[in-house]
Amino acid sequence: MEVLSFISAWMLPVILLTIIVTATLKKVPAYDHFVEGGKEGISIAVSIIPFLVGMMVSIAIFRASGMMDLLIRLIAPVFEWLHIPTEVAPVAMVRPISGNAALGITNDLLKVHGADSLIGKMASAIHASSDTTFYVLTVYFGAIRMRKMGDSVKIALIGDVIGIIAAIGLAVYFWG
Repeated sequence: MEVLSFISAWMLPVILLTIIVTATLKKVPAYDHFVEGGKEGISIAVSIIPFLVGMMVSIAIFRASGMMDLLIRLIAPVFEWLHIPTEVAPVAMVRPISGNAALGITNDLLKVHGADSLIGKMASAIHASSDTTFYVLTVYFGAIRMRKMGDSVKIALIGDVIGIIAAIGLAVYFWG
């Protein structure tokens, strides 16, 4: 464990030093490239703001309209039929949409049921096994100004569903 702590503490400084030494030996103006990259990063961040605002407004409308609650109520019988705690359904539904909302739900479940409960472990596994798909797609496609996402959304959501099913299955197998 001490070796891992030592490696962790020195990993970033060694990488940075390696980059600086390599750039110096190859006579590459590293600082100039660093500044140019920073300028590009700022322009990309500014260019994706409209996409992020649009996504955030859409999520707020989805939640405020009650559609999320309706969808959770619709899938609850399937969870009950599969003997999966229905308390974790909101985490599974919200995670692809909002990481903060899913974290809040997971946190509430951990407070109520405990971190060592099946619900706590399952919610944590679901949270860790999927991504904020719509946020990621918005940022990536917004950065390259691509409007048509095509099958990317479908494939990403299929990946989320597979991750959530695997998380639930493994949680039941190991802790159920």
